Amino acid sequence: MIELYYWGTPNGLKPRLMLEETGLEHRIVPVDIGKGEQFRPEFLAFSPNNRIPALIDHAPADGGEPVRLFESGALLQYLAEKSGRFLPQDPRRRFEVMQWLFWQVGGLGPMAGQNGHFRVYAPEPVPYAIDRYTRETARLYGVLDRRLADREFIAGEYSIADMACYPWIVPHAAHAQDLAGFPHLQRWFEAIRVRPATQRAYAGVAAAYAPARTISDDERAVLFGNAPR
Repeated sequence: MIELYYWGTPNGLKPRLMLEETGLEHRIVPVDIGKGEQFRPEFLAFSPNNRIPALIDHAPADGGEPVRLFESGALLQYLAEKSGRFLPQDPRRRFEVMQWLFWQVGGLGPMAGQNGHFRVYAPEPVPYAIDRYTRETARLYGVLDRRLADREFIAGEYSIADMACYPWIVPHAAHAQDLAGFPHLQRWFEAIRVRPATQRAYAGVAAAYAPARTISDDERAVLFGNAPR
């Protein structure tokens, strides 16, 4: 049994997509980040960066002690290796997937995340930040659009690279991006959106960076760095 410690953010949805695709036996453990549940000592014991997602695999392949992991990219790779799916064994094809996984972790996620933050959650407008992160998000969309011009999925076959990127494209409207301007990306997005596993993973999930979202000062402090360490 795998326990996924989760909240419905883009990073949280990445391993949830993978679990739905593989059918690995799992249990979702909600961690309400607005209430500060990520700071509980029992969570910090295996997710020391106080971030979701994290997982505990109580039945690892080696039959040893439970495996405890944090960081969404590491979770995707672990689940791929455990299931034997969505990460090729051939070294060249494997590195093709891994480089795009790292591209998402190091680029698309952080830049789109800052875009969403300054557009939706910042206590006051910061025009330079909004412009900077909107432009960088658009640039990264362009990188992905060009990549998808001659292939169905990011690394050819559907893989953890696609599962890493898709949740960060879902809030494109909140990030001031029009998918019509990225036709190959839009085609890819729709192909993943209608997959049964995607539908299951997103069932009941609130829209990330919803424009109508309002948060209290206490919740803002918890989410954006003023909570006790």
